[in-house]
Amino acid sequence: MNNQFKEQFGRYFLAGEFEEIYEKTAKSFQNLVSFEQFRQLSLDYNSNVSSYTCIVSNTFQGLDRHIWVDETYSKAVVIAYDRQDIIQAIYLKPFATYPNSDQIWTKNTYNMPINDEWYVFWGGTNEFINYHYPYEQQRYAYDLVKMVNNETYKNSTQQNENYYAFGDEVVAPADGVVVEVIDGISDNVPGEMDEENLAGNYCIIAHEHNEFSMIAHFKKDSICVKTGDKVKAGQLLGLCGNSGNSSEAHIHFQVMDHQDFLQAKSLRIKFHGGTEPIQGDFVKPSSASKPQ
Repeated sequence: MNNQFKEQFGRYFLAGEFEEIYEKTAKSFQNLVSFEQFRQLSLDYNSNVSSYTCIVSNTFQGLDRHIWVDETYSKAVVIAYDRQDIIQAIYLKPFATYPNSDQIWTKNTYNMPINDEWYVFWGGTNEFINYHYPYEQQRYAYDLVKMVNNETYKNSTQQNENYYAFGDEVVAPADGVVVEVIDGISDNVPGEMDEENLAGNYCIIAHEHNEFSMIAHFKKDSICVKTGDKVKAGQLLGLCGNSGNSSEAHIHFQVMDHQDFLQAKSLRIKFHGGTEPIQGDFVKPSSASKPQ
């Protein structure tokens, strides 16, 4: 496949070049969707669309993924290529946005709660790069993992200890006071989820301007702060784990307007340096996050 096709996919799709597109799809895709089904779905989807623009291009879970949206930002076409440029997936889905809350940034400036380089697995202002986005309580949350050679683990996926993130340090994203700590919940077997304890082991910190940061899924018995402790940006809170509604070791980080994360509204995070990390980015600690 030439780069022109990938770069101009939106034009091909809108022009009705469905046969050429379908020929580039994987057999597994073709087994799920016949050409006639694909053609009819695509024709219907293109109704009232005058153009598509690619707004995101990244590598996610080993696939080269492009997100195209129409001129009104109401329809999305997501296409994923493997390393041989075979199309493994095409998604046609409404592109939901929340422009009002997208404009509400934190008053405080934060750091990612990390001491070295991590990878943004979920993060951004649409549901295709941030699965939290449709949900008001966690709309601007980040999920961070450790990535080495495009993998989050070494050897087997069956042990938590094989995941690069597991047991790594998690630090305070800003100065504040610890207002809630839950610890003692067992780490999951990778691939299994504890839906009764959504956040697993977690820590909530109160900051100025009535903002609250939440870091979740700590390793069991690793949180080293307690309710009432004053913490400084960059101070150790505990170790990354795989507790709660988590399938593998990662950090869940969000800032919200209320201590109760089930009732709160997630706030878009203003980071030191003016960065706006999204899915596919590698992030490093800001110099501002290092304890003085």
